[in-house]
Amino acid sequence: MTVTIKYFGSIAEKTGTKEEAVTLDGEEYDLEALKQRCFSKYGFSEMESVKTAVNQSIESSGMLKDGDEVAFLPPFAGG
Repeated sequence: MTVTIKYFGSIAEKTGTKEEAVTLDGEEYDLEALKQRCFSKYGFSEMESVKTAVNQSIESSGMLKDGDEVAFLPPFAGG
């Protein structure tokens, strides 16, 4: 299965890329496992503060499917 991962803001700066395709084993893959895999790969330590979106919908957990788009969003403040 292949998913597209998009990195935004400071996360994109740390990875050196804004987007990458990742091949995962199996027909389904857990979002939290993917987050851990990517953050380990790039040496991130602040996983809790990063929001995730799957197919442009904010999600914190769940199973991924082939062709999904996952976005890692840095913390942001609003007012």
